Parts: sequence; C-alpha cells; structure tokens
Amino acid sequence: MSHQYFVCLYGGASETISEAHKNAIETLGATLAEKGFSLVYGAGATGCMGAIARGFRKNDGYIMGVTPRFMGEFETIFNCDNTLLVDTMAERKTLMEKHADVYLIAPGGIGTMDEFFQILTLKYLQQMDTPIVVLNLDGFYDSLIALLHDLIRQGAAGEKILKLFDVVDSIDDEKLSDILCKVHQNG
Repeated sequence: MSHQYFVCLYGGASETISEAHKNAIETLGATLAEKGFSLVYGAGATGCMGAIARGFRKNDGYIMGVTPRFMGEFETIFNCDNTLLVDTMAERKTLMEKHADVYLIAPGGIGTMDEFFQILTLKYLQQMDTPIVVLNLDGFYDSLIALLHDLIRQGAAGEKILKLFDVVDSIDDEKLSDILCKVHQNG
C-alpha cells in the first residue's frame, strides 16, 4: 500500500485577499494534485483556502477538510472528499498536524499566523520535523519575516528560528519543487 502524502495549507478565507494570490494558490493546488499529493486544510470554500481546494478538485486530488462545527457561521465550507467536524480550533490544528507531510503558509490573516507560529514553535521544540514553506507571494510576508528578524535582534528569539522554515517568492520557485520532491523521497 502506498503512502498518501498530505500537503497542509494554512491560508486565509478572506475574499478580499488579492486575486493574483488566489489564482496562484489555485494553480499550485492543481499542480500538487497532479503530482499525487493530497490536501488537508481548514475546509474553507473562499479565499486562499477555497483556491487550493478548487485547484485540487480540478485534477481529482483528494481533499480532507477539518473544521470546527461553529465555523459554518463565519465561512462557507468546501465540499471536501472527507470533512472532519471538531469542537475547537485547537482540535482542528491537531488533526491537520497529524496528517501533514509538508506545510504551506499561503497569504492569510490572524488565523494563519496562529497556525504558522504553532508549527514553528513545535518545530523549534523538536516535536516535529515537517517542512514549512512560507509562500511570500508579491512580498505578502515581508513584514512577518521582518518581525522574526526583529525578535532575534531584540534577543527574544534565536537565529535558529530562521532555519526552521523556507521562504519562496513564487509557486514556481525551484526551492518549493525540491522540498516537495524530498517529501516523496523520504516517505
């Protein structure tokens, strides 16, 4: 039986995120499905979350959505192949972490930041070794990266944190392709 490799996407559900970003994420989803990856994500049908799911759907990729029962009050839920309903945001993150073989951080807001910092902390504390890739499309995460550098400069964090994730400026970045290939090879 072959291993099912899951890309875990953390990204915003906001429809006001740039159309260019949503289009890039949708294209990335289609490419990932074509390469045989499955998706685990927060089950949203809008913003970057909806874009990745639409991309996976275009190439018949497997989509697992994980969402708290109350989330339907805030956003439309995508028609996933498997939708897991949980009670809390913490349960949602735990289930997504359980399945993730690689994390992609797409443009998003405070929820995406919460998810990014949780997995960055887990990796820092050596509780996981899963690759994390920040999709810094059009400089979207320049301020986040500057914040991390500032935390280091002020002595609140060590330089090691910068080695715990990769940053790519485009979905076509060779570094992203290399990371995804390694996920398949190491499985």
